[in-house]
Amino acid sequence: MEIFGFPFALIEIILLGLMLLAFSHQLYFYIRYMNGVLRLTKKERNGNVSFSREQPPVSIIICAKDEADNLRQFLPQVLEQEYPTVEVIVVNDSSTDETTDLLKEFCEKYPNLRTTFVPVGANNLSTKKLGITLGVKASKYEWLLFTDADCVPNDKKWIAKMARNFTHGTEFVLGYGAYFEKKGFVNKLVNFDTLFIGLQYLGMAYSSSPYMGVGRNMAYRKQTFLDQKGFASTLHLKSGDDDLMVNKAATAENTRVEVAQESITLSHPHQTLKGWYYQKERHLSVSSFYSASSKFRLALEPLSRGFFYLSLIGLLVFGGLITLVSAAVLFLARFVMQLIIINRSAKHFGSKRFVSTLLLFDILLPLISAYILTFGRATSKGHSIKWK
Repeated sequence: MEIFGFPFALIEIILLGLMLLAFSHQLYFYIRYMNGVLRLTKKERNGNVSFSREQPPVSIIICAKDEADNLRQFLPQVLEQEYPTVEVIVVNDSSTDETTDLLKEFCEKYPNLRTTFVPVGANNLSTKKLGITLGVKASKYEWLLFTDADCVPNDKKWIAKMARNFTHGTEFVLGYGAYFEKKGFVNKLVNFDTLFIGLQYLGMAYSSSPYMGVGRNMAYRKQTFLDQKGFASTLHLKSGDDDLMVNKAATAENTRVEVAQESITLSHPHQTLKGWYYQKERHLSVSSFYSASSKFRLALEPLSRGFFYLSLIGLLVFGGLITLVSAAVLFLARFVMQLIIINRSAKHFGSKRFVSTLLLFDILLPLISAYILTFGRATSKGHSIKWK
């Protein structure tokens, strides 16, 4: 039999070859990048990772816009970290709630807390970038550690774990920012998406290809910020204060990764699909400004994933017994690999496992990202996406 002039046998061979090629890239991607956290953890456990024994002073910078409730709940756990010398700088971004009064109250209780503010009506596209810049200028120390007002350290040794990577030659330290787990499909989706992206950027950084970090948990030197002229090159964008800084200045030689459980930060996720979707738009809105090598590397994975599923569907329609068995073997091999790497990593970070939902999210999330990048607000390239 033929279809469009091509014999079924040839179509089978082409589809199976395409599926095998896609599987090969998926295998490479998972083993080299997604498995990075587990490789680093094992290496550390075996004593094969060198850390700094010094504990240099650290300036923690937190931008807060109408975050009084979160600051009341989480800021004390930042201020009470077990670390010798640390200052916490909270930048009040023109808040209209009780933030100002709360910070005054906390300043009386905590001598290591300092505050500054973004003036009301500041004429900047991104007041968060302005806030971070003000916080950096107000800081006394060389090492800057960043988190958000709605984040809380997983342990009192958060700073210590991040700071053990402040070695000679290091300029960036990337950590993991997780979300609290709650009941419901949306929470499961958000946590899977966060875990996947976290394993990707941490694994790529560990494999000498850093491309982003998250402002919920990352550190860099003050001198690095000054050398890059802060956010001068991205002031026309509302987003990108964290990932674009890393994408521009982080290298294989100056970047380290911290994945200890004590180093994690946690925050409350969006509870609605709409809220998460808008957050996803914000994150993707500046991806077009990544370096060419980063965009190429990041594009290959969803492309190979798409070709993997499309060729699988094609073989289900046109394949004979032998090709169907071959396709089934490739599908199961990839699925088992995903189950092992993703769920062992989830266990390491204290997250729930993904089994029945793994396949669904594996197919759904790239489609959502593709829609955002082609038809969603992310086509505005970060000009109209708010940071909060």
